[in-house]
Amino acid sequence: MGKGDLKTKRGKINRGTFGASRPKTEANKKTRRERMGQDKND
Repeated sequence: MGKGDLKTKRGKINRGTFGASRPKTEANKKTRRERMGQDKND
């Protein structure tokens, strides 16, 4: 769990890659509830 761990956000920043823990664009980021099809006020 550090700079060398590619499954963490910090590891991806260190290597300069993107993935599930570090999405490429802000526009594609959704909360877990939005992805699951639930509204925030449910």
